[in-house]
Amino acid sequence: MRFLFLTILLAFGVAVAAQSVAPRDGWVVTPTAKPFDVLLDDLKSAVRADGFAVVTQAGPTGAARNRGIEIPENRVVGVFNNIYAVRILEASVPAMIEAPIRFYLTEEADGTATLSYKRPSFVFAPYTLDATPDLMIAAAELDTAFAAIADAATN
Repeated sequence: MRFLFLTILLAFGVAVAAQSVAPRDGWVVTPTAKPFDVLLDDLKSAVRADGFAVVTQAGPTGAARNRGIEIPENRVVGVFNNIYAVRILEASVPAMIEAPIRFYLTEEADGTATLSYKRPSFVFAPYTLDATPDLMIAAAELDTAFAAIADAATN
């Protein structure tokens, strides 16, 4: 039974490792020619240059490596700005659970990396029914800022 479970787990892991982030509704997916570490550094620089901050980072690659498992590099980078945090709280307390907005960096099989994120207007759209109009005004401003950060990081 353990062997069967391990075989299924390994087969699933191989399938996940081979997948790329595909375009989908509400997402921006930008493949690059950059290696993962370069894209990560460029993203952090672009975030700072645009007046935002990296407030969270998470990724399973290092922990997996410590367990003897090799998987492609990937990292979720949470980005936000206190000015928007206050505005979103004023517009909709429940919407604040979506902050920080996250960029997702994934390493491709060829060694390049992809930068993906959900548009802030897409992330905050479910909260509009019980929010003030400023929620979507702020989200639209965040769309512009996140597009600029992504553009700076990927070019």
